[in-house]
Amino acid sequence: MRSSHRLLLVLVFLLSLFVLFETLGIRAQFSLDALQTLILMHPVVGLLLFILLFALGNLIQIPGWVFLAAAVLALGRLYGGIVTYVAACVSCTVTYITIRYLGGNALRELDNSLAQRLLNGLDRHPLASIISLRMLFQTMPALNYALALSDVRFRIYLLGTLLGLPLPIALYCLFFDYLAMWLNIA
Repeated sequence: MRSSHRLLLVLVFLLSLFVLFETLGIRAQFSLDALQTLILMHPVVGLLLFILLFALGNLIQIPGWVFLAAAVLALGRLYGGIVTYVAACVSCTVTYITIRYLGGNALRELDNSLAQRLLNGLDRHPLASIISLRMLFQTMPALNYALALSDVRFRIYLLGTLLGLPLPIALYCLFFDYLAMWLNIA
């Protein structure tokens, strides 16, 4: 299958998922209050559902900070950060596997000089690039899609994700904890 067809398949899949979630009202479950309530009402099942929603939310462009804020408000900065780190890693893994399955390495096959230059930079230092990208953009869905379609190996993707996420998650945990204390909503 040509790269343009695979990219179209990925786009159709993501749009279909978005429309399905919107139509069924599932996107409403991605609010800060709904996620916080989910975690607090069901300590074990709630955390598993939280991880599942994070993974699904990442596929339909829900920003990761919503999940992090909900976890920090519900569990505190330490446990909220740990839960978010696990959920973010699972989410990035699910996105990689799904998008790679549908799109293969379609970006690698594009006849575009800018895309090829960016991919060549990724090829020279894949682990360092992914760690840096995770520190800057965390679980940004577009980053996950691009990395999955770039032909970067899963092992490098996962290791870069595991090493790149702790620092920004820790900083966000401190920020949301401080913000909650300042606004008196903790």
